[in-house]
Amino acid sequence: MTAIMKARVCTRKEFSAIFVFLAVFVFTLLLRNTDNLKSQHKVNSTVIVPKVSSEPDMHHSFCTFQPRSPEDALEERLLLDSIAWPETPPLSDPLSLDQTSDPAHSTFTILPGRTGGQWHVGDQLEVMIKMSDFHGRPKKSGGDFLVARLHNQKLGAGVVGQVVDHHNGSYSAVFSLLWEGDAQVEVMLVHPHEAIQVLNRLNSEQPDRIYFKSVFQSGSLSETTFCNVCLRPTQPLCNYTDLRTGEPWFCYKPKKLSCDARINHAMGGFNQDLNANEDKLFQSGVNLKVSIQSSGLAIFIVLPKTKDQSEVKSSIVTSGPSGYYYQSVWRALDGTTVHQFNNASAITQCLKGKVVHMYGDSTVRQFYEYLNTALPDLKEFDLHSPKKAGPYISLDYANNILVTSRFHGPPIRIVVVSTSELRYIANELDGVIGGTNTVVVLGVWAHFGTFPMEIYIRRLQNIRRAVVRLLNRSPGTLVVIRTGNLKALPLPVSLTNSDWHSLQCNNVLKTMFKGLNVHLIDAWEMVLAHHLPHDLHPPPPIIKNMIDVLLSHISSDGPLTLEAPTHAR
Repeated sequence: MTAIMKARVCTRKEFSAIFVFLAVFVFTLLLRNTDNLKSQHKVNSTVIVPKVSSEPDMHHSFCTFQPRSPEDALEERLLLDSIAWPETPPLSDPLSLDQTSDPAHSTFTILPGRTGGQWHVGDQLEVMIKMSDFHGRPKKSGGDFLVARLHNQKLGAGVVGQVVDHHNGSYSAVFSLLWEGDAQVEVMLVHPHEAIQVLNRLNSEQPDRIYFKSVFQSGSLSETTFCNVCLRPTQPLCNYTDLRTGEPWFCYKPKKLSCDARINHAMGGFNQDLNANEDKLFQSGVNLKVSIQSSGLAIFIVLPKTKDQSEVKSSIVTSGPSGYYYQSVWRALDGTTVHQFNNASAITQCLKGKVVHMYGDSTVRQFYEYLNTALPDLKEFDLHSPKKAGPYISLDYANNILVTSRFHGPPIRIVVVSTSELRYIANELDGVIGGTNTVVVLGVWAHFGTFPMEIYIRRLQNIRRAVVRLLNRSPGTLVVIRTGNLKALPLPVSLTNSDWHSLQCNNVLKTMFKGLNVHLIDAWEMVLAHHLPHDLHPPPPIIKNMIDVLLSHISSDGPLTLEAPTHAR
């Protein structure tokens, strides 16, 4: 009885600490065990002899996939058609750099506005871009990957231009004029069309150029074999295709151990296999992310909007930017009011009573890390997870805030992780109860750059189905999707995670989620419109703006219907 009485004199602070520990402990058990039993072990671990796929729309002969529905196959073909890059002349053999697009010999020109040389807020500016080769000869075909922005660094202003390919060596960039004062045009060649052909070929013929490995272990016996979505049929395979989603994954079978003995997953390395001179198409400072100079002035003045000014719409583009920066703050143009959450108190008030689940790659993990740093009362519980891999969980008990983060399933290029932690997002979403106090943040793109687009489409089809199921059972759940963004492009990154492939992924993602009650964080435009250098993991000022967009969606009345983009190409 004495012991019982002593146990009842715990202070409120001690009781809270015990409660927090128990809450986290129970959640951890659910996170690691319940979901694991429910979904992760539903995989094939059988040995198969590789075969050539009989599906007519899959051209990757050493890939084997579960059959898809006719509806999925039709959607895939329509999506691939919608992002088809302009056809261009085949590469010369041997490849000659002289005939490829040269930004140093190319120019852009600001075209006169409707009132001659004057522009006003609300007008649209059109720029004509003329591409030439290394001898200064005008190009006769399109297909170059160009990006454009309008900016004023002193005002902290920037907006993305919509680029239109005229398929004859000339391009247009159209800008919405959204602020008064100076504005400077910047046009950049990301890749010449010849480089796009190389990237297309590599993703089709060498989807295994980034390879993965797994350790198989039983007692003191251990073997390591290569793994991937697509493995060449040189030896028997262990089939780890997920039974719920049909997501394919294979490892070469170890010689002495069974497929069930697999204990971890890791990136193995990168095999670069280019044809002669193709590496010359990816030279920083020459033809990789190089600015194109103006043939005249690149800076002009935007005057205030006039009283009787009529609305001007471009005849060559039908969509505008998703937002723009002014005074270094992102202002959305999709009807979202973006609030500023400049201190821990404002963020805490927004998240009070919320459960926030984040799923995806390291660019989503940045959001989790930002909140952990910004909120002193949000305490991370150490799950002893591998650094950069997770899963992660943080709790603010006083304000009833729970934030989790988990990386997506293979292909994932991170540190060594246990096979028990390899979870597909679609399966995880099926375990989310949802509701008006639940926020789901998704971001899947950065680890798919070496694969044919069909692989990415298949992944998004599974995630979309899970999102639909979640919203059907819990309509008040807020779902926010982060797009991919531009990044620094040294040669290895150019060949494995190019901005071109990220753009294609973004266009597929936006189209696939059209009509669903989800929100979009347009990381592509938020990085391109900003003056800071492109980075896979955008610097803090850009992440802060993304977090403001996320929190603004959380603090609003509810999700809006995401509209699909209209592609200018």
